[in-house]
Amino acid sequence: MRTVVYPGTFDPITNGHTDLVERACRLFDKVIVAVASSNRKGPLLSVKERVDLAKTALAHLDNVEVCGFDILLVNFVKQKQACAVLRGLRAVSDFEYEFQLANMNRAIEPQVESLFLTPADHLSYISSSLVKEIGSLGGDISKFVHPKVVEALNKKFLAKK
Repeated sequence: MRTVVYPGTFDPITNGHTDLVERACRLFDKVIVAVASSNRKGPLLSVKERVDLAKTALAHLDNVEVCGFDILLVNFVKQKQACAVLRGLRAVSDFEYEFQLANMNRAIEPQVESLFLTPADHLSYISSSLVKEIGSLGGDISKFVHPKVVEALNKKFLAKK
């Protein structure tokens, strides 16, 4: 069975993330969406909330597992018996950081490959950060995320007022 790990903060999961998972599902037997705790990034949503929202957004896909993690990525990949790490590239600006990350992962664990996919053109501008900013200012984010994500973010933003 060919398994890939798609790691990220997913704070929150967007339609761009979902598009990448759908693409990966056609290439791999199993896709593990690994939600990083990323405490140093100060996420808006807890790991549990992010995992639950990702499960909801990806429920239409049979070969997807969603789980949280807080260990070194290459160790998680080995633990899950995956052969590769999937990363998304939206723009050229993403490439430099992702290239550095891929090379670091390869230096730590040469058996773990890194693969890069791009989202569909109409989703390439979406980022979790922009979604949160727009949502926090009362903007409509329904075109960018699953309806349950809209609900969860609106609840968070109301609680902060």
